[in-house]
Amino acid sequence: MSSQSIAIPASQLSKRDTTISILIIGLMFFIFGFVSWVNSILIPYFKIACELTSFQAYLVAFAFYIAYFVMSVPSSYLLKSVGFKKGMMIGFWCMATGAFIFVPAAMSRTYEIFLLGLFTIGIGLAILQSAANPYITILGAKERAAQRISMMGICNKAAGILSPIVFAAVILRPTDTALFSQLSSMTDLERSGALDELIRRVINPYIGLGSFLFILGFLIYKSPLPDIDTEHESEEIATANAGKTSIFLFPHLILGALAIFLHVGTQVIAIDTIIGYANSMGINLLEAKVFPSYTLFCTICGYLIGISLIPKFISQVNALRICTLLGTAFTLLIIFTHGQINFLGHSTDISIWFVVLLGFANSLVWAGIWPLALDDLGRFTKLGASVMIMGLCGNAIMPLFYGYVADLYDVRIAYWVLFPCYLYLVFYAVKGHKIRKWTV
Repeated sequence: MSSQSIAIPASQLSKRDTTISILIIGLMFFIFGFVSWVNSILIPYFKIACELTSFQAYLVAFAFYIAYFVMSVPSSYLLKSVGFKKGMMIGFWCMATGAFIFVPAAMSRTYEIFLLGLFTIGIGLAILQSAANPYITILGAKERAAQRISMMGICNKAAGILSPIVFAAVILRPTDTALFSQLSSMTDLERSGALDELIRRVINPYIGLGSFLFILGFLIYKSPLPDIDTEHESEEIATANAGKTSIFLFPHLILGALAIFLHVGTQVIAIDTIIGYANSMGINLLEAKVFPSYTLFCTICGYLIGISLIPKFISQVNALRICTLLGTAFTLLIIFTHGQINFLGHSTDISIWFVVLLGFANSLVWAGIWPLALDDLGRFTKLGASVMIMGLCGNAIMPLFYGYVADLYDVRIAYWVLFPCYLYLVFYAVKGHKIRKWTV
């Protein structure tokens, strides 16, 4: 098509082109992480500034990630029509538009407009993720896919460590702890004025972010990133897929998409709820802001171990099995362990550190699921990737379950929502990914 560059099979890329492509995609994953994981501090920030319940506050994650459900399949057709690079540019421009929507939202302190901005950013990310994830999965040897995805994960989570800290540094003031404690004793007029001032601090940072994303989209389009052909099938795969007319005829993909749904839900709960959990222990927002970074640091440690050991010492499927079992164990320890400890300068209940360790347990789950779910899809790869990206709406749904249970009982009991998720992930790692027919 004239609207896109000529797509070539990944196997025909030179080593130099492959390296450049991995670096560019790595930059994109850094941006994904920076924009996504800032939600961990936006949630408690909006809860204060817009006077929200826990359930309402977690609509931040819902509005952001439900866009993946809405946009994932349309993204596959967009990418098929215009190619990877132009599709990526469109994705970045959607994200920029969402960032700019924060300006009128802050001027009027209207939570619903903030949610529209987050939804628009999510649409852009859905397009980008639909392009970047299958791209990095097929950009090299199949048995090293988890290793490459782990490298992208480091870029994503390193940005996630930085984003809440940068956001807090730009938005929050040393005097805010006193301000938050005084809000309940203010008159309605005084409180409204203080909250207006608080929420308008996001305006300049999001104007800067929107401008950066707009320029980056153009630069990606002009970059040497090649368009990869995902329509090509080997003779063996073409024969195996000859009678398949629907994406639903690949059980390992559909079960994998459900696994992604539950995995990202567990991941976002571990990161986006930990500040609120710390608050429940009497830790103020200015101190608690670092806990998402601890969780993401543990995730990066898991990625580094994965890169070192996969596939030379451990297969990517066995790494997936270990991580899902760890997630199950850590969930039970969050709920059942008690006791005050001092660690890294924080005086907390020991259970919060098992929330932090969920970062390690979650580290190689995404990297393990993707190559298993996309295995042997051939010409269905783009659509299959979109179904997988659709599973990212788990980020939208699962925190609402957590927030609902937290409002009903308490923030510790709410972590029970993770337990059945990890049990299913154990099933997929052990058996689900091997299923090639719905009936035996």
